[in-house]
Amino acid sequence: MGKQGRKRLVSYALFLAALFQCRFLAFAILDPLDFLALQLIRKSMNDLPGSSFFASWDFTSDPCNFTGVYCESDKVIALNLGDPRAGFPGLTGRLDTAIGKLSALTEFSLVPGRVFGSLPMSISRLENLRVLAVTRNFISGDIPASLGRLRRLKTLDLSYNRLTGKIPRSIGTLPELTNVLLCHNNLSGSVPPFLSQALTRLDLKRNALTSSLPNSFSPSLQFLSLSWNQLSGPVDSVLSRLDQLSFLDLSFNRFTGPISDRIFSFPLTNLHLQRNSFYGPVQPGDQVKISTVDLSHNMLSGRISPMFSTVQNLYLNHNRFTGQVPDSLVDRLLSASLQTLYLQHNFLTGIGINPTAEIPQSTSLCIQYNCMVPPVQTPCPLKFETQKTRPTSLCNEWKG
Repeated sequence: MGKQGRKRLVSYALFLAALFQCRFLAFAILDPLDFLALQLIRKSMNDLPGSSFFASWDFTSDPCNFTGVYCESDKVIALNLGDPRAGFPGLTGRLDTAIGKLSALTEFSLVPGRVFGSLPMSISRLENLRVLAVTRNFISGDIPASLGRLRRLKTLDLSYNRLTGKIPRSIGTLPELTNVLLCHNNLSGSVPPFLSQALTRLDLKRNALTSSLPNSFSPSLQFLSLSWNQLSGPVDSVLSRLDQLSFLDLSFNRFTGPISDRIFSFPLTNLHLQRNSFYGPVQPGDQVKISTVDLSHNMLSGRISPMFSTVQNLYLNHNRFTGQVPDSLVDRLLSASLQTLYLQHNFLTGIGINPTAEIPQSTSLCIQYNCMVPPVQTPCPLKFETQKTRPTSLCNEWKG
């Protein structure tokens, strides 16, 4: 081989050595503990049929380039498992305890799928975690009380799983929580105090929670949903401070007591208090600007306030309201500004609608089973009473 050939061979060897070194450095940049943790997480989970999320998880290449893995320097700082696009299959398997080895993790999420087992207690070691979102899977068992160590946590979403037991009081002490979603589980016991002054969203609906509400919710709350539980007691003093609420749903519980007039001045778009045992008159101090108000299936009484005429969908059925329906409600209904007016199953004695009046097709009116003969016949929801008018004997008894 000539001199020129030897030079080319040496140059090529140096090139290969440099290439190997670069590849080695690229693969070795990740912290070994993080590398091992990702391997164990991968071994514990698989793609569901139709999913290809783990296709890029080739451990002969740089893990920081894996789908769902985000690194800073030599550490994994975010891990989003599964394809978040709607309709895409998720993952199956179990969450490995190795998740707790990713010491710099600030965000961990798992898309809907068929992941079983309990939530690893090792997650409690992730002191930098700000987002924990493991939703719409088959996670079971108790919520670890040790999650109370995650003092920087802002979002906790464990909704749509099979969690049981009580909501740990330690979670309520987390100082930076802004969003708590534990809905659609099988959680029991009472609602713990939530002390974070930054909390804006609390969703605990569709569980088996009992007892009365703590009087310690932050005034920062904007979304509160506690429906479909077994909660009881009065709520007047609890709600009076929550004047930033834009959505409130306490329906399908066992709450009692009066409904505060002040709640109707909150910046709400939806107010759902149906299917409880609230009682007494309801008299807002000003025109109600809430789009949908549902107070049905309670024990509310007195006259219907004309202040409800500015509501778009008003459900007052199955209560004990008496007297004449305010003309302002009728006018708004006939102009189609009031789209839904359900007043059936009360003790109302009159409504100012001409029998020849045309009810707009875009509106829905139901006034049957009151202490009057309905002046117009309108279709009512299915499964309500077939009788158009309440028996006179019941009306007289109520008057007496």
